[in-house]
Formats: sequence, structure tokens, C-alpha cells
Amino acid sequence: MGLLSKPFIFFLYLLLFSNLELIIPVAESATDMTSMVYKGCAKQTFSDPTGVYSQSLSALFGSLVQQSTKAKFFKTNSGSGQTTISGLFQCRGDLSNSDCYSCVSKLPQMVDSLCGKTIAARVQLIGCYMLYEISGFAQISGMEMLYKTCGGTNIAGSGFEERRDTAFTVLENGVVSGHGFYTTNYQQVYVLGQCQGDVGDSDCGECMKSAVQRAQVECGSSISGQIYLHKCFVSYSYYPNGVPRRSSSSSSQSSSSSSSSSSGSNTGKTVAIILGGAAGVGFLVIFLLFARNLMKKHDDY
Repeated sequence: MGLLSKPFIFFLYLLLFSNLELIIPVAESATDMTSMVYKGCAKQTFSDPTGVYSQSLSALFGSLVQQSTKAKFFKTNSGSGQTTISGLFQCRGDLSNSDCYSCVSKLPQMVDSLCGKTIAARVQLIGCYMLYEISGFAQISGMEMLYKTCGGTNIAGSGFEERRDTAFTVLENGVVSGHGFYTTNYQQVYVLGQCQGDVGDSDCGECMKSAVQRAQVECGSSISGQIYLHKCFVSYSYYPNGVPRRSSSSSSQSSSSSSSSSSGSNTGKTVAIILGGAAGVGFLVIFLLFARNLMKKHDDY
């Protein structure tokens, strides 16, 4: 029968079905955790005629990146005496180890290109951040606001602020019981909060309250907002059509109170996509077999 032989039909089936499997993850792709949120660079640079600071900084970066394969927070020092450089990294609590490493491994080069040889620097990505400071650098309060952003759309008078504030109340309690990280959604409002890994539960709760209050004041009725304090951050977003699914690696490790319901609905979506695609492939195969029979009958005449 030529082109419509059994091997060719089977090949078309495999080809189409393998393409279907590739399409599904693309449709469910997650937010890029390596997108930059903000950078903070000290104005003063360090003098390094012997290269000792550069060596200590390079060793620090290497240690932090290495630890990111097995931890979501790590703090260490490099060098000695006046040349000591302290630094740390932290990943979002809902990232897998591999995603954490992928995020952190991009930071050393970004810190160097964005800040150069400054005596202190901090670069925050969506999924992680890294900071370092030379010995003797002035310390700031953990409640100090480093960065804020508020959505350009306002929805005052719709009951949104009441829903958001209820979600914030749940978040404030959850981040303490979750030992520094919590995420949940309440009536189409998604909230996330995290404290720096070396902050105790009590101090974390106070930091989160301060961040929430800043969000309420600074962002008002904005549809979304992010508030970054020195030791913690909070973000919220309103989704009129329902909170979208977070990444699969994130949901598996999240302490979200809504993880079971969201994963259930998304499993249903995935099953529907697979069944729908499989049905389409099945119809195509049946059509090809039908065409083959017609051509065979035509050849018999």
C-alpha cells in the first residue's frame, strides 16, 4: 500500500504521542525563578592590590553554590582578620534542591557584573538571593525595608482588601508554625512569606507582621505587591480567575494549606489533556487504517 504501511502508521502514532508529552510540560511551565527582583550594592569599593579580597570572595561564592545542592539556606565566612568576608544564600522554601542550585549558581556572576568589587552586595532573584559583606560593614535593622513593588492596577471597593488581609492573618500565623516559610491562598488571593534562615520563630513572626503592615500601607488596594525587609519578605497577588498552579517541584515541598486542592485540580487538567490528546491520536490512527483499507480495495479492482 506504499506510505500507509503498518510500520509507518505505528511510527506516526509514536511521533504524535511523544510530541503530546512534550507539549504538556510547556503548557504548565512555571515562573522563571532566576528572574531578578532587585540589587543592592554598597557605594564603597575595596582596594585589592594583592588580590586577597578577590580570592576570599571567590572561595565564598564557591562554598555557597556547593551548599545549595543540599540546603536552602547557608551562611559562612571566608578569609581571616580584616579580610574576612561573610555571606549567605537562601532559596524559597518551596524549591527543590535542584531548582535551588540552578537559582543560586547564577548569582555569583550576577553579583560581580551588577555590583563589581563593592564592600557589600545583595542580589535578589524570584527564587533565591545571595549577599556578602566585608568585615566591619555597618549593620542594619532586620526590619529595614530594602525594596518594594506594587501592582499598577487598583481594585478598591470590591472587598479585595478584606480578603487580602484575611490571607495575611493566616500567613502571619503560618510562617511561625512553618518555621520561616509559608504560602497559601484565600478567595483568589495568593500570599507567600519567608524569613531569613537564621531568624528564630518569634523574631520571624515580628518581621512578618512588619512586612504585612508595610504591604497594606505601601500598596493599598493594588492587585499585587512585594515587600522585602532585611530579614524577611512577603508577596501577594490577586487572581480574579483563580490562583494558577505553582511549579510541580514547588508544590511538592510547599507548606501551603491549599496545596492538596490545587494539586487535585491540576491533576485533573493534566489527565484531561492526556485523555483528549490520546483520543485525538486514536481517531487519527483509525482514519489512517480506514484509508488503507479503501486503497487496498481499490488496488484489488
